[in-house]
Amino acid sequence: MGTPVSGPGQFSQRTDKAVSEANRQLPNADYGEQAQYQAQLQAAPMAQDVTGMSFNALFGNPADRVTGFDQPSGMPSTPVTDGAAAGPGAGLEAIAPPPPDPKLAQMKAWIPAMEYMANQPNSSDSARNMLRDIKARLGL
Repeated sequence: MGTPVSGPGQFSQRTDKAVSEANRQLPNADYGEQAQYQAQLQAAPMAQDVTGMSFNALFGNPADRVTGFDQPSGMPSTPVTDGAAAGPGAGLEAIAPPPPDPKLAQMKAWIPAMEYMANQPNSSDSARNMLRDIKARLGL
């Protein structure tokens, strides 16, 4: 016996009920574990039935926030070509990546020492991740 499979369209049914029923009891629980588990289940708030709840009820109609082609602009002082290589407005520099951090260039000289540190047997994952991050930023 397995989890039932839901059918298509009008024949669809929730299939997670079998899982929630199976989680009501601990299989092969040691002495006292079942009572402790039941106390935890009763203390934890359970999700309410969300039947009838829809995306629109939670977040509103997303189409209400779309500006149509026949509507006036929501940002009238910004030209359409803003961020493009031609026309009025800011050019490609508006979408360019930030300039490189000058401290990263200094760190390039420290990489051999950091590699030595990261390759030690008791080195932490944080030290190794820091070295990986610096090398990735420098393109190494």
